[in-house]
Amino acid sequence: MPAPLWTPSEERIRSTQLDRFRREVNARHGLELQTYDDLHTFSVSEVSSFWEQVWDFTELKRSSEPSEVLADASMPGASWFPGARLNFAENLLRHSTSDRVAIWAVREGDGDPKPVTYRELADQVAVLRTYMQDRGIGAGDRVAAFISNIPEAIVGMLAAASLGAIWSSCSPDFGFNGVMDRFGQIEPKLLIAIDGYRYNNKPFDTRDRIARVAREIDSIESVLVVRQLDPDADLSDIAGAVPWSAALETEARPMAFAQLPFDHPLYILYSSGTTGVPKCIVHGAGGTLVQHAKELVLHTDVTSDDVVFYFTTCGWMMWNWLVSSLLTGAAIVLFDGSPAHPDMRVLWRMAERVKVSVFGTSPKFLTLCEKTGIRPGTEFDLSALRTMLSTGAPLSVESFEYVYREIGDVQLASISGGTDIVSCFMLGSPISPVYAGEIQKRGLGMDVQAWDDAEKPVVGVKGELVCASPFPSMPVAFWQDPDGSRYRGAYFDHFPGVWRHGDYVEVTERGGVIVYGRSDATLNPGGVRIGTAEIYRQVEALDAVVDALVVGQQYRDDVRVLLFVVLRDGNVLDDDFVQVIKRQIRANTTPRHVPARVHQVPAVPRTISGKRVELAVRRILHGEAVTNRDALANPEALDAFEALRAELTA
Repeated sequence: MPAPLWTPSEERIRSTQLDRFRREVNARHGLELQTYDDLHTFSVSEVSSFWEQVWDFTELKRSSEPSEVLADASMPGASWFPGARLNFAENLLRHSTSDRVAIWAVREGDGDPKPVTYRELADQVAVLRTYMQDRGIGAGDRVAAFISNIPEAIVGMLAAASLGAIWSSCSPDFGFNGVMDRFGQIEPKLLIAIDGYRYNNKPFDTRDRIARVAREIDSIESVLVVRQLDPDADLSDIAGAVPWSAALETEARPMAFAQLPFDHPLYILYSSGTTGVPKCIVHGAGGTLVQHAKELVLHTDVTSDDVVFYFTTCGWMMWNWLVSSLLTGAAIVLFDGSPAHPDMRVLWRMAERVKVSVFGTSPKFLTLCEKTGIRPGTEFDLSALRTMLSTGAPLSVESFEYVYREIGDVQLASISGGTDIVSCFMLGSPISPVYAGEIQKRGLGMDVQAWDDAEKPVVGVKGELVCASPFPSMPVAFWQDPDGSRYRGAYFDHFPGVWRHGDYVEVTERGGVIVYGRSDATLNPGGVRIGTAEIYRQVEALDAVVDALVVGQQYRDDVRVLLFVVLRDGNVLDDDFVQVIKRQIRANTTPRHVPARVHQVPAVPRTISGKRVELAVRRILHGEAVTNRDALANPEALDAFEALRAELTA
């Protein structure tokens, strides 16, 4: 058995909220649970008792008590906490009289981080709530935001949620069609937008897109514009535009919070939309609240003493997750700009400056830091840092080792879940060891299993990720899906009554999880299933490779593996280096993993949240159309694959 990279001390374990929760479960139920795995078994076998204890332990506010915890365990269709009434914004603003920092706002090119206290945040929400209410915004109305990761986004979301309106946001790097594919489906009443943003030291004016969206979506009655790029920006071409600063001159009425059922819609999030119009996924206020409280308080051990950062945009569910940290009284860091400007050290400088204790990032960022030669623990004062989080893709063994070699005594929690559940299936445990290449644990209350072809749970063997029991943060619906057929088709058609997530995973003997990539992108050469993450790990270990993408291509009645690489400047993919790549893969995996063809490309296409777009490339190579390029951060990257199609299909 390999040795752990990190093991928490007994003192650290005893100080965690998770261990205190374990002790309280034991006292309340007369149990003797000793380990995380004991607690997990309890959480999925005594579902109602577990979630009731989470609700009480995290002291979530509600105005009326539920008649029971889980009234109907059907999937889909589970009924959670019937009779409870609550407000999501009220829970996030429960520290509203505090003068502690709630938000550190860090913008590219703006210099010092700007603090917003909890009291200031609550005051701004009260003003904007009044403004929205005066314009007829109420429960069930949609408020859409085309906005950067800035405090105004949080103010807008909390004001909308306080009224029971439904919040939906996307980042300003979406093109016009990408915005229309999302907001055009949900018919918002109010649009909040920014006049522009700065990225990699370049200004991007968004006013033309805002004006077009406002014209095209008939339901939009007014547009609130945050002048971020230019304080004097001309807004006359945007129908119904009101400057944010003018809205904040409204005289606020006393703050109030609409008390609504547990599953009242809170957010509409979107699938990536890289192979068609995105699905509009509706998440309920109660399910999001209790799930995020569990993940932040128990799994991440966030308290009011913490400073929590995650590199994200408002178009990714990690923004929603980060914002929920406010319920703990912690300070959160909003970073708006490029993580590579003026260099790859910008986020580490920020972490040093505001004393980040929980630092969230992506595998891609860590890989680039390593290849750039950055030594964060040596170059910066990261003494406040105790937890590193990573998501968006499987984290390689090499990146685990880099963190412990160059950062030090931190809990490294690779986490995995998604937009579909606005949370995680697998994530960290502050009371458990960290092993290289492995997510620490399955989430509490999440009956996660790996199923084989016989639909049986397997351990130590790759299988389909399923969740065999209901959990509160399942979507309450898809938008414009009255009979629920699209919702059922997305998760329950493959295994009726069981959530199939679409990941290819292994549950280890230690209770951890290894993710091998999307099961719909799994390679099947010769009928043998191979996870793409296994190949990425080997290729990205080569110093000359800065990015890669692997797909399976139907070829002569079989599937062949195609690998595309992005190389460092000055490197060329010649025959010798192709052999280096193939030897690296063969020596560390199996002959089945070795690609049939290797090609150099200028860039790997990625979604705006940074995920590789394997399926879109596979469609191109099979002569199928990719209709929704606006869902990509770099749609021009697809051009290289289209140019290669004739050669690869000959």
